[in-house]
Amino acid sequence: MVLFLISLSLATKLLKFKYWSCLHQNIPNPVLFNLGINLLPGLFQQHQQQAAFDQDEKPQILNPGVIINQNQHQFVQNPAVVLPLSYAQLEEHHLLNARPVGANYMPKVFDLRPPELFLPRQQQQSHQFQMMQQQRQGMVTKQKIASDELENQQQLQQAIINPVCQAAELIETGNPVLAQGILARLNHQLSVPIGKPYQRTAFYFKEALQLLLNVNNNNSIGTASNLIFKIGAYKSFSEISPILQFANFTCNQALLEAFEGFDRIHVVDFDIGYGGQWASLMQELALRNGGAPSLKITAFVSPSSRDELELGFTQENLRIFASEINMPFELEILSLESLSSGSWPMNLCTLDKEVTAINLPVGSFSNYPSTLPLVLRFVKQLSPKVVVSLDRGCDRSDLPFAHHINLAIQSYTSLLESLDAVNVNLDVLQEIERFLVRPGIEKMVLGRRGCFHRTPPWRSLFLQSGFTPLTLSNFTESQAEYLLQRTPVRGFHVEKKQSSLVLCWQQKDLVSASAWSCYK
Repeated sequence: MVLFLISLSLATKLLKFKYWSCLHQNIPNPVLFNLGINLLPGLFQQHQQQAAFDQDEKPQILNPGVIINQNQHQFVQNPAVVLPLSYAQLEEHHLLNARPVGANYMPKVFDLRPPELFLPRQQQQSHQFQMMQQQRQGMVTKQKIASDELENQQQLQQAIINPVCQAAELIETGNPVLAQGILARLNHQLSVPIGKPYQRTAFYFKEALQLLLNVNNNNSIGTASNLIFKIGAYKSFSEISPILQFANFTCNQALLEAFEGFDRIHVVDFDIGYGGQWASLMQELALRNGGAPSLKITAFVSPSSRDELELGFTQENLRIFASEINMPFELEILSLESLSSGSWPMNLCTLDKEVTAINLPVGSFSNYPSTLPLVLRFVKQLSPKVVVSLDRGCDRSDLPFAHHINLAIQSYTSLLESLDAVNVNLDVLQEIERFLVRPGIEKMVLGRRGCFHRTPPWRSLFLQSGFTPLTLSNFTESQAEYLLQRTPVRGFHVEKKQSSLVLCWQQKDLVSASAWSCYK
């Protein structure tokens, strides 16, 4: 029994001696090491920190490279958490494990920072400054190249547009021969409507000025084939561009709000076109809770631009559509010349419980701007609930003829730029330009024939005639913005200017819609 106790005491002392020997030789604790093999790196690091805390306190080293190498040295037997070492580092690691640790021994530190970090601070700052200078020089060079390209583009554009405006100025001042010479020289540069938008626009205005000089030109007689092409171009334009939808929607929304509570509606229209705006309005009116109201449209047309085939097509289509939705409908077409007599047609008198509204686009008077004051006096006599109007921005008979042409060229160039941005067939774009854009330009230019004198701005005429602008509703504005969100081309946006909603392309006005009330 005594021998057994002596043996047990010797064994205990021997175990303590081996434990302290292992500890002073910096050999990892086998229990802790085995646990670390099956732990995640984060949890293993916690055990690591706990073991370091349990040992004797040592000087704290803040160099991150030292911390990494200490971890490698302590846990080199665990492949899951050891960083890869080079051959020289492995040899050094073997020497560290082999030699005894003295009281003042500090392990060799390997700095893992990239070589460029060892450069003196002044050299680093100089290198960074050079890189910043190179970046700035590169940005300045790119900006200069872009600026030079823009300047060259503007010079080329003015070289085409300026002669067109000079020809318009010579026509206005009574020098048709000199104007003809400029237009003849332009024929070499603008022989066909191809190229960039400003080149095609300049071509159409050059051709329109040529027509203006030809006093014997006659209006072309409309044919069935031409009507088919025009309708096709109109349909394509309404599908790829938001301009028509924006114009029709904003005006119709103002009309619908004015028609609320009325069962008999009378619309006096000065630009009926193909009647697309009124088909949309009829569809909205048919959805009213109380049933569809009766609708009467009185359309005024100019004898100089009257197209019997086009009017017949519009009249028939609106009547068929009204019949399909069970809406009482009446359409009457009158000549604009009937207003010059000073006696208004009796059938335009307002009936009891009937609301009257006027559709008066400024562009509809582009070929006879001097008649607008007379029309406004007539409209005032009707005491309408609301007057809706559209302005394309280029309908400026208040400007000198040459300035008017210059502004119109810019406006139509923006229009063609917006069309070019759409990914559609080239034939479709050419059809739109041939049957919509070009006739519109010719109508505006020929409308100034014999009346180059300036008229007051159309807004001033509205105010002088007894009309005051109305603020379009927030719903109208929000729906107009939603309409543009459905457009596949980015670049259109809506702006609110004074009391009008303006559709813009790349910050350039395309068309604006406004509503006016008549005060007594």
